[in-house]
Amino acid sequence: MLSILKQLVGDVDGAWAAAISGLDGLLVESYSATDIDLSLLAAEHAGMLRSTSQVYTQTLSGGAPREVFVRAERISVFLHPIGDQFFLLLALAGRSNLGQARLYGRDAAHRLEAEL
Repeated sequence: MLSILKQLVGDVDGAWAAAISGLDGLLVESYSATDIDLSLLAAEHAGMLRSTSQVYTQTLSGGAPREVFVRAERISVFLHPIGDQFFLLLALAGRSNLGQARLYGRDAAHRLEAEL
């Protein structure tokens, strides 16, 4: 799993970290090109993904989210669910390439699902 995360960070322009987390917020595996603790990032985004999932499935009847992307001034985060219990988190610089993150992120999520 670690090799997939490292490759993802290397392949996506502006990516600086990738992680697999449970929807409970516990970090399963991570890779970061910085010294930032990804445990907090994963825990906060797990809550966001749970809330988004609840709204889309129950309130809006739109089905489960397939991707979530959050863009702030200095950071962007791409989330891709992996099965029912996990998700891929890809942390990016604020002005990174969303298309590239989605393309490589989806591929990595499918490969990681086979290992979980």
